[in-house]
Amino acid sequence: MNKNITIIGAGLAGCECAYQLASRGFFVELYEMRPQKSSPAHKTNEFGELVCSNSFRSNNIKTSAVGLMHKELESLNSLIIKTAYQHRVPAGDALAVDRIEFSKSLTKSISNHPNIKVITEEIINVKEMCKEGIVVIATGPLTSEGLSQNIREIVGEKELNFFDAIAPIIYKDSINFNYAWYQSRYDRDNSKDYINCGLNKEEYNIFYNELINAEYTTFEDFEKDIKHFEGCLPIEEMARRGEQTLLFGPMKPVGLVNPYTQEQPYAVVQLRQDNLQGTLYNMVGFQTKMKYNEQKRVLKLIKGLENAEFAKLGSIHKNMFINSPKLLNKDLSLKSNNNIYFAGQITGCEGYVESTAVGLIVALMISFRYQNKTLEIPNTLSIGAILNHITEAKADFQPSNINFGLFDHSIFEGKKKIKKQDKKDIIINKALLSINIFNQLVN
Repeated sequence: MNKNITIIGAGLAGCECAYQLASRGFFVELYEMRPQKSSPAHKTNEFGELVCSNSFRSNNIKTSAVGLMHKELESLNSLIIKTAYQHRVPAGDALAVDRIEFSKSLTKSISNHPNIKVITEEIINVKEMCKEGIVVIATGPLTSEGLSQNIREIVGEKELNFFDAIAPIIYKDSINFNYAWYQSRYDRDNSKDYINCGLNKEEYNIFYNELINAEYTTFEDFEKDIKHFEGCLPIEEMARRGEQTLLFGPMKPVGLVNPYTQEQPYAVVQLRQDNLQGTLYNMVGFQTKMKYNEQKRVLKLIKGLENAEFAKLGSIHKNMFINSPKLLNKDLSLKSNNNIYFAGQITGCEGYVESTAVGLIVALMISFRYQNKTLEIPNTLSIGAILNHITEAKADFQPSNINFGLFDHSIFEGKKKIKKQDKKDIIINKALLSINIFNQLVN
């Protein structure tokens, strides 16, 4: 193979991937459709344009998984993180940046790199490009219609999603099992497939009234054309159809018996395991546009979830992503054509930092491929945890931010109950040790 790599998209993932490859001696052609063509979300022609100054979120390594990811990326010589620190603005624990200066600086670094050639052109046929060598698709959640159609042809219509409808995800150890219980409906299959939180009529009425009167976010202009599928309606949309609607939908109680009362509950909320380790549980059918603080307030009215801690809150927004666990190899190349790689939010990682991490991962994978080596990234690292999320087989794949629930929790098996902060400390310390070893492996 020659050492020429094509990358489509000069967002955070594309720029990070290009820089990492170029720094390792590869020649990269980086395609960006702007200024010839823009997306509804972009306002400038600069690379890595950010929607808000706090896009990098918390920088606190002791309390935040994304803060730990900052540390790992910095250790791996991430151009994005380096540029973010150069243009940081005061924001407490958060890594907030001057968005304009950040993008200008990033554009300059990429454009001036001797091993990177920037081409301003829209790509609509990846099939032809990958015949000449490796192509990395890093076009983000608002990929152009022309390229979207081409990707659809490559991966199949059913494996491409055009909007997120994400239900909240809860840390299992924050669920109150004095009220919650394990049971599948009608005791089918494994009786521990679901965690159930039952409500009586009075509790349901309180929850229902708070739900329909909560504050909600509005769609962006470019999201106004989103049409909700009947099988994936926001919980509040169902509720507005009538007070009893939820009782025949995601909160139907039939086939379940509350072991504490020995009766069928009036309403029930079911939570389904969201990762292999069983540390995270998804609220079945609870996709929502409630504002984040409102979600925490309203959902904690559900008996058993009064102390719930959320790994991810619900959302519905326009966002193109592929069914990565089904389509991609562990190195993020396409199973049906390993000359095509995917990087960034199009893989189902959520957030700018995570997108940067996946761009860096793809670069490392390609670099090792050229050396006829296989790279394994441990799940003790945040970058390994996010990679595992987007490649680990699961029935219902949804985008996710990095969170402590995605890390390797096998180290806690067989041990007595450990405090949540102590668990975080163990995960963090293990990651810091692992990144030093990993850094020596890849550099």
